[in-house]
Amino acid sequence: MIAMREAFGKSLVELGRKNKDVVVLDADLASSTKTTYFAEEFPDRFFQCGIAEQNMMGVAAGLASCGKIPFVTSFAVFVTKRPADQIAVSVAYPGLNVKIIGAYTGLFNGRTGATHMAVEDIAIMRAIPGIVVIDPADTVEIGKAVQVIAKYDGPVYMRETRDEWPDVFDCDYEFEIGKAITLKDGDDAAIISCGVMTSESLAAAEKLKEEGINVRVVNMSTIKPIDREAIIKNALETGAIVTCENHNIYGGLGSAVAEVLVEEAPVPAQRIGIRDVLNECGTNRELMEKFGMSATHIMEAVKKVIKKKK
Repeated sequence: MIAMREAFGKSLVELGRKNKDVVVLDADLASSTKTTYFAEEFPDRFFQCGIAEQNMMGVAAGLASCGKIPFVTSFAVFVTKRPADQIAVSVAYPGLNVKIIGAYTGLFNGRTGATHMAVEDIAIMRAIPGIVVIDPADTVEIGKAVQVIAKYDGPVYMRETRDEWPDVFDCDYEFEIGKAITLKDGDDAAIISCGVMTSESLAAAEKLKEEGINVRVVNMSTIKPIDREAIIKNALETGAIVTCENHNIYGGLGSAVAEVLVEEAPVPAQRIGIRDVLNECGTNRELMEKFGMSATHIMEAVKKVIKKKK
């Protein structure tokens, strides 16, 4: 396993070799976001903006208006909350081609600290009109997504995690914006997950299979635009949905899926995620257990929704 941020940094270099319009902006965290790789190979296309995220977003908007493709990088908590106004007014309103990359997302940041954990970034970006929101499941998906979002003309927000996490895709996988992928079939219920929670969802599904419960696992890496057809299809075919995300249950994947369900296919549903509580420090596994996001908790949620559909 390698860290998603490592895969991102190396994919960004590959992209830079292919497209000379790609530039990178950093807010004094290049060694953590791994944009140092890009800076070393393309020093004239790397801009160190310092701890001034609002200004960095304005610089990115200016570069985009001149035909460049800026990748704006920092910790997710800093690159979404601090410059939210600049993103809305200077990037989203004119629809500029800015790619915002939020690192160190959710709870699983090692021991970086509670103030550095972004658990509301998806909600913030999802609420701003015109921004695509992506939470890749693994290193393969983020590598593919870097290439795809560079070709997409418009603002994008994409997450990446700090630490190593199990991969779920092989190298032949092709990422597509707005397209959900079924990783495991099953008819008793469907787990719809995003980000690093997809591997945990697969682990839960395997354990449930040992108990005679066949659960479908769907990777919903694009949270906006959400794959409505996939949500409706899985709801109608299984009759029960569980969502899993490394984010507050309010405003993230769970909310996005629930909105589709209530409009199109109401079925029993349960959300796994951070339940609107303040963050704490600890190891990734300790936090996963503490906040009810482990494979065991996912299994319990699946059993609960299956009982409700009966």
